[in-house]
Amino acid sequence: MHNNKRLAALGRLKAGQMNKTEAAYAQYLELLKRAGDIQWYRFDGIKLRLADKTFLTVDFAVMDRDGVMELHDTKGGPGVFTEDAKVKMKVAAELYPFVFKVAFPRAKKHGGGWTIEEIGNG
Repeated sequence: MHNNKRLAALGRLKAGQMNKTEAAYAQYLELLKRAGDIQWYRFDGIKLRLADKTFLTVDFAVMDRDGVMELHDTKGGPGVFTEDAKVKMKVAAELYPFVFKVAFPRAKKHGGGWTIEEIGNG
């Protein structure tokens, strides 16, 4: 667990600043936007209240081509996606009418790109 805390701390920058994984995902979203696969995206744009003093700010708000709002969180890998973060996303999926997704970069040796998983409340 100590190693996960260290890895998570590496990803924390000032509000509005992207880490390397987030910047790479923003480039990916820009390509999707130019291709017409999504209409819009914004980094750090939506903060959701889950309970008193408990909030979730997902990395990217994304509007797909059909107008569906999705909230995408990026993680350097599945090991960095903590149980606390998973629970918060599942709670948010129960409370809000958005599609929640988490994106992990794939290694270049595995073709690069992103592995994107939908987070449900089930």
